Amino acid sequence: MHRNFSLLIICLIANNFLTAQTEPAHLLGRWYEDTLVGSSAYNNTYNEVWGLAAGGREFAIIGSTAGTHFIEVTDPSNPEERFFFPGKAKGKSIVHRDYETYHGYIYAVCDEGQSSLQIIDIHQMPDTAYIVYDDNALLTHTHNIEIDTVNGMLYTFATGGGSTSYSALRVYDLANPIDPVFIGSYNIFGDITAGHVHDGYIRNGLAYLNCGYDGMAIVDFTDPTNPVALGSLTSYPFKGYNHSGWGDESGKYYYLADENHASPIKTLDISDPANIKVVGTFDAEVPNPNSIPHNQLVRGDYLYVSYYYDGLVVFDISDPENPTPAYSYDTSNEPDGTSYKGAWGVYPFLPSGNILVSDMQEGLFVFEKIDPTITSVHPTFADPSLIQIYPNPVTTTLYLDAATGIEWKDLQLLDVAGRQVGYWSGQSTQIDLPSTLPEGLYFLHMKTSEGLLIKRIHIHGER
Repeated sequence: MHRNFSLLIICLIANNFLTAQTEPAHLLGRWYEDTLVGSSAYNNTYNEVWGLAAGGREFAIIGSTAGTHFIEVTDPSNPEERFFFPGKAKGKSIVHRDYETYHGYIYAVCDEGQSSLQIIDIHQMPDTAYIVYDDNALLTHTHNIEIDTVNGMLYTFATGGGSTSYSALRVYDLANPIDPVFIGSYNIFGDITAGHVHDGYIRNGLAYLNCGYDGMAIVDFTDPTNPVALGSLTSYPFKGYNHSGWGDESGKYYYLADENHASPIKTLDISDPANIKVVGTFDAEVPNPNSIPHNQLVRGDYLYVSYYYDGLVVFDISDPENPTPAYSYDTSNEPDGTSYKGAWGVYPFLPSGNILVSDMQEGLFVFEKIDPTITSVHPTFADPSLIQIYPNPVTTTLYLDAATGIEWKDLQLLDVAGRQVGYWSGQSTQIDLPSTLPEGLYFLHMKTSEGLLIKRIHIHGER
């Protein structure tokens, strides 16, 4: 049976505010499915969470022991499952799935069993979504994935099956998004020979690789047939299992988490990859002596972190070397412990700014945005016929033709994950698209005198 909660019943969920310094995050809604089984390892029914926007509506993508759930959260007080895709492997053996979006597709993987790479076509959402690729020819399991959307490369971490039995890291070419082509397998990054790569943060060919107990490496994959190691971090305060990290929007700082109990997050200065510096450490300032961060992402001046046992913690990083806890919400009913339970993933990139959190036992949580600079919350929608755009598909330049009396401003171009990739402030009838954008599906958001208007844009051709 599907479960979702209005604000009248959400109060039944325990929320122990984490610190006197933080404000409670505002819970808008919650979803879980009470017929699903938990894993044998950690009794977790749920794992990773991702998000996407389509046609003016917002969706959470959450993994479970059964497969992949598409939950509409446009009305966050009433989350509803719209689509479900069973995993090739499923049941109590499943602990971890992972997701990425690219060019109108969701890429889904699993880390256990004889699973597969699944590619889900989302071009026609919100009306429909469907699997266009479900095969284990390239891999049977992988722990995490990341896509370099600028260069069209899929990175898989700790991967088994396919052309070789096991790889610390693999790279695939997504020139054809539904037919990935294997490029190479890697485990040597300068002075690190990695038993595996647990996760990675990839931006425009530059890979920040979390290599477990071997440390962290920064590698230039601009030419993936000849990657160049730029630097590594193998000794640092509170060193443990180098799990995951995310860069700030300036590109100067990186927030690193080791998956060890009572281990703080590290602030790294990565402006010189050959000389990575730890410039500070910080934690959630919770009573739990075994606090442990799991996953973290940056949007604007905030670092969003999912903590096992302690839930969501949002840090203010406007002073990037001195993050401070600003908002929190404990999603878990589990007593503090030294295993791995509670909040697994966090996703802050929806256009509304609302925050998605997956809890291993409790399901999906939707929180109200905390960043006041994000303004597209619960908009009034304008009639799409009021402004026509052409050509579509487009290569370099869009033209707008508006009905008489219609005014518009603040044009935002968003990718399918809801991240802004273009912005125009004036009322122009011509938009020159950024030349760095790859081919694919985008959404043009326009603030008009009649409300928010959203147009689906297909970019193609040489740029």
